[in-house]
Amino acid sequence: MKIDVYIADQITTALKKAFDLETKVVIEKPRQETWGDFATTVALGLAKTLRTAPRKIAETIVEHLGDEKQLFAKVTIDGPGFINITVAQSWWQNTVKEIIDAGEGYGDDTWGKSHKINLEFVSANPTGPLNVVSARAAATGDVLVALLNKVGFAAEREYYINDAGRQIRLLGASVAARYMTLLGKNEDVPDDGYQGDYIIDLAQELKKEHGDKFANLQVAERQNVLATLALEKMMALHKKVLHDYRVDYQTWFRESTLRDKNAHFKIVEDLKAKDLTYEKDGALWFKSSEFGDAKDRVLVTKEGEPTYFMVDIAYHQDKFDRGFETLYDLWGPDHHGYIDRVSAALQAIGHEKEHFNVRIIQQVNMLRDGQLVKMSKRAGNIIEMNEVVQEVGIDAARFFFVMRKLDSPLDFDIDLAKKRSDENPVYYVQYAHARIVNVIQFAKEHGLELDLQADHSLLRADEEIALIRKLNEFPSVISTCARLMEVHHLPAYLMDVASAFHSFYHHNRVVTDDSELSKARMMLLEASRQVLINGLTILRISAPERM
Repeated sequence: MKIDVYIADQITTALKKAFDLETKVVIEKPRQETWGDFATTVALGLAKTLRTAPRKIAETIVEHLGDEKQLFAKVTIDGPGFINITVAQSWWQNTVKEIIDAGEGYGDDTWGKSHKINLEFVSANPTGPLNVVSARAAATGDVLVALLNKVGFAAEREYYINDAGRQIRLLGASVAARYMTLLGKNEDVPDDGYQGDYIIDLAQELKKEHGDKFANLQVAERQNVLATLALEKMMALHKKVLHDYRVDYQTWFRESTLRDKNAHFKIVEDLKAKDLTYEKDGALWFKSSEFGDAKDRVLVTKEGEPTYFMVDIAYHQDKFDRGFETLYDLWGPDHHGYIDRVSAALQAIGHEKEHFNVRIIQQVNMLRDGQLVKMSKRAGNIIEMNEVVQEVGIDAARFFFVMRKLDSPLDFDIDLAKKRSDENPVYYVQYAHARIVNVIQFAKEHGLELDLQADHSLLRADEEIALIRKLNEFPSVISTCARLMEVHHLPAYLMDVASAFHSFYHHNRVVTDDSELSKARMMLLEASRQVLINGLTILRISAPERM
């Protein structure tokens, strides 16, 4: 059992004995390490209910801890009623074997209760290359799903393909213009079309594969045909770039499937039946302001065209129809104003507000030599995801893109990501793993094998206990990431583990003249290796054995 859970259980039992009262007990880390390993403010929260001074409540709780507190080296009451607990050294020592025994399952939990979650992320328009914000979203979404499944959810990755509508028509017109120009018949790309060199690349590929097959078609027909072909090529490229980045989706959902079965018009009929629509200026409006949106929204334009909003409602309803209980979308910073209207629509058709959630992924600033890198050479107005990944490597890219809170802009230092030194955080973590493997190999060469029956009570040095304590935080870190839907806690934690290990290794030899102590330290190495591997596996980052 996790020590914080154990402490919460013991205090809950003490409360029941002392006051015949049950309440949620929150266990936290004290603001200062000198106060203890864990703390709770439960006594302060009960003062009004029990009409007793919180310090007196705290004293009564401690008195009723009973024999179970033998695992506590020290329990103190500080300030107005804070209960601070220092865990016995023997408890920390015993957990080393537990970590090893749990193996890749260390950190697993079941509190997700197989609740079905759909996590949609990236979902970039298939009209151009994926950019660096897509790279951040891809790494974040992928890791979030892994974290959710680690604690017992049934979470899946989904990509929404916007393969219908105006942007696809513009893609077809842009590629068609470049295609005809390659055939010696100059055509201008539409003013609002796509101008990047990748459009020329697409046109060249299509010319190579099909020759002048489309040259004599009517303009509209040629644009439609080339839009379809270009779309499939762009989607194949997106899938390859993401797969190479170690991101694979369970579902690639096409917008066109909704339109083909008129699912979006079914949504309109549902809203009409609930008297939640009205006509104004020739358009059909949804009364979204009744559900927390800033104003009402158009579903069908005066020209009779369904809006993207209307289709998006149908798409999210389709997710619920497929059995998902909670939806999470990762959107870019320019979509913040769109959240309330989609939430309003889903509430209107019968879903609880908390079952639809959006996380905004802020902008990425790419830096080289301390200067902002403004655009890609090939895409024209973006920095391509693939360019960055190829330059710095998959491991560094994924680690750097999940290091900061989603709602904070990310400064990505390209030069730092390429460094092979302790300054580079991913190198620092991977080097800790490689060093552990190297030490274990050295120990084996000197006749020392891992012995799970070793006397781990010999692990008494300050650096040993500090490392063990840090290893024990792994399950709590995983749970925190999953509960808050924030991935940045995990890479930060792995850097702390690496730091604790390097400190231990700097002050303590593993292979010593004391064979029993050496065996105990071998166990500590193996537990450290396992935690690093488990964390890097969730991040889908390699754990090299040599560096």
